[in-house]
Amino acid sequence: MRRFIDSLLGRTRTEPPKGERLFAMATAHVTLQTSLGLEPDRMAGITFRPVSSGYFEQAAEELNQLLEISTQQSSATFRTTTDNFGFDWIILDDGDFEDMVATIHVVSTTLMEHQFGDRILAAVFRFKDRNGRSVYWFYNFRQGTYYPFIPTGKQQRDNAEEMRLANLMGRELPVEKELERWYPMWEIPF
Repeated sequence: MRRFIDSLLGRTRTEPPKGERLFAMATAHVTLQTSLGLEPDRMAGITFRPVSSGYFEQAAEELNQLLEISTQQSSATFRTTTDNFGFDWIILDDGDFEDMVATIHVVSTTLMEHQFGDRILAAVFRFKDRNGRSVYWFYNFRQGTYYPFIPTGKQQRDNAEEMRLANLMGRELPVEKELERWYPMWEIPF
């Protein structure tokens, strides 16, 4: 009944973010490294659209405290920044890739628990290919899917290599099938 009333009033319901599929990267990074020659980098991040509200500031403070505690128990570090498009980033530097995935999950879960899950844009994991080029894997929380992104220059990307990687990793990662959802992110701050 609620959906019917919402449709009459022109309201749409957004689906809750899909954070659990994020953990697929915790094991897929081994295949990316051993079979495809992509070395996992120490850096990863999660980006989200901030909100001007006291409740959001409270959630951000809780996140900061959680990250402070988790990095004290390991060699990991974190920093926050805002990019040129106004999105906030939490950037992790951690030598343990699986811990990095778990920390990104904690951040996303905290945002979701505070009802800000719809503000999460993506988790971003950086790898390096054999030539030292950055290869990113984005996790889209709304879709619960991954896709590769390989910038090659200013506003240019290597579509052919992205397609090849997606095809090779389709059994291990929930890869986004609709290419129009493979959004680029230029000027990633790490």
